[in-house]
Amino acid sequence: MSDAPRVLFWRHGRTAWNVEKRFQGQTDIDLDPVGHAQAERAGRLLATLRPDTVIASDLKRAADTAGYLGRSSGVPVEFDKGLRERFGGSWEGLTAAELAERWPAEHPRMHIPDGEHISEVGDRVVAAVDRGLAKTPPGGLLVIVSHGAALRVGISRMLGVPDERREILGPLSNCCWSVLQARGQTWRLMEHNAASLPEPVVLSDDA
Repeated sequence: MSDAPRVLFWRHGRTAWNVEKRFQGQTDIDLDPVGHAQAERAGRLLATLRPDTVIASDLKRAADTAGYLGRSSGVPVEFDKGLRERFGGSWEGLTAAELAERWPAEHPRMHIPDGEHISEVGDRVVAAVDRGLAKTPPGGLLVIVSHGAALRVGISRMLGVPDERREILGPLSNCCWSVLQARGQTWRLMEHNAASLPEPVVLSDDA
């Protein structure tokens, strides 16, 4: 078994605000019935990967999603506020159409005038991942359960992608995941926006 750790980044299941295309931010929205079904299915799949550590945002939509994996795997879920979604200030609760109308210059760049700067989100997400890795054995699997914007900037940071170029990664759909694995002092993206278990990945590039 390789001593290289893996980190699986899992986005929460669907909420009513996802359907309505409302900016959620740190507003504490519940999963909707579809979101619970998504999380139950994904939790059973991910349990077969035998995670060593599961750490989630304490916002309900992520915490409840993580709970399905915890029950399926028997691994207790820990919570870290560093994994919360980006605080959206006056944008929270508004639809994408409303944001585009009221902030036509800022919305395409996701520049929230009274919100959390994306660099601050990246700092706290990576710090939370580091805390999780410290609790994960060599060669183990850490599952991080969080939110779309927070996960994208966290993954980008770990891959060495500048914050302003984070959208080079496509978005994570509800209840989908991405997997990074360490190789030496760097991280490699092994999967992105997956919803099914992967075929084994050969880590050598020699053939």
